[in-house]
Amino acid sequence: MKVDVLLGLQWGDEGKGKVVDVLTPKYDVITRFQGGPNAGHTLEFNNIKHVLHTIPSGIFRENKINIIGNGVVIDPVVFKNEIESLNKIGFDISKNLFISKKAHLILPTHRLLDAASEQKKGETKIGSTLKGIGPAYKDKIGREGLRVGDLKFNFEEKYSLRVENHKIMLKELFKYDFEKAFNEYEKDWFEGIKVLKSFQIIDSEYMLNQLLSENKTILAEGAQGTLLDIDFGSYPFVTSSNTICAGACTGLGIAPQKIGNVYGIFKAYCTRVGMGPFPTELQNETGDKLRKAGYEYGSTTGRPRRCGWLDMVALKYSVMINGVTELIMMKTDVLDQLETIKICVGYEINGETVNKFPYELNGAVTPIYVELPGWQTDLTKIRHQNEFPEELNNYINFIEDEMGIPVTVVSVGPNREQTIILEK
Repeated sequence: MKVDVLLGLQWGDEGKGKVVDVLTPKYDVITRFQGGPNAGHTLEFNNIKHVLHTIPSGIFRENKINIIGNGVVIDPVVFKNEIESLNKIGFDISKNLFISKKAHLILPTHRLLDAASEQKKGETKIGSTLKGIGPAYKDKIGREGLRVGDLKFNFEEKYSLRVENHKIMLKELFKYDFEKAFNEYEKDWFEGIKVLKSFQIIDSEYMLNQLLSENKTILAEGAQGTLLDIDFGSYPFVTSSNTICAGACTGLGIAPQKIGNVYGIFKAYCTRVGMGPFPTELQNETGDKLRKAGYEYGSTTGRPRRCGWLDMVALKYSVMINGVTELIMMKTDVLDQLETIKICVGYEINGETVNKFPYELNGAVTPIYVELPGWQTDLTKIRHQNEFPEELNNYINFIEDEMGIPVTVVSVGPNREQTIILEK
């Protein structure tokens, strides 16, 4: 058996949570391999809309094992809130959620360091979600982090040492007033720790490899998107972890040859939250239409997302470095009302046509577009590909020809039943 990987191919917010929920019946195990509560995976079914920030999106399906892997960073406050929210709607996940001992904890001071760092950067800030993700990963790489497994090994001593070091940084380096916010958040944080300790804390790498040896089917769920990868994204406007397929190996403790299918998810257009380059961004009426039709606001922060046309240069890059085997196109219905749809097929940089994702994305990058006729049809009521308008089939065929791999799923709305699996 191999681990299938599902990940975003753009700047995040592609709709991974919904697809995981739809695909989960095929799998025994769903696992998160990176990221933290800056990711919000939205699922909608049975007239319920729910946003998950840390817990894998397979949690709403019965009898599935859900594992938070070692590559994830966990904020106990957010985790506690998620558990309470799930309990309110009748989901008791205490028996089928497992947490890696090696997953790192986001401390109360990590959130404060995040805010202080962004404040100090001023106009050069990267647009952090201020959830403490970056500082937590920084401590992980600096070998100063606290892990979930430390809850059973001199935890109070380790916690006090880390927090005192952070307080010195906040006072002396950032000149940041933090005492009131820290005291309020620390109380909630320790309440979250109590909830965290009530769950099954495991050596997840052993458990996952044992499940593979038992021929269990496993789906690894990525957070954020490929273009936010710490190594291969639009640096420095990226997240702090490896969002690409290779991150599943290090974030779960599985060998590269254990990777099976790679599902690449993309929107039928592009969005981006926060700062950073965005070549196909539409700062006009069309961009506003896309934002309104797609309700493009961050599921974690509520920030309005920047909207633009589909970027094939970036998409090809993402497909290449992830080894994508199948494409899944989301929010196709958002383009329903457009008479003409543009697709970026290249960049013009300093008078030259470029087909590779460049090292530096800046204002000198001009997208080169092709135009396709829109379908101007309400897709939300469609339930089978035989009902697709010709213009939509042409849009899908164009993407497949450019990518060289098939589009196997098309989403035409937020609900489970609005997910159409294509027959090839």
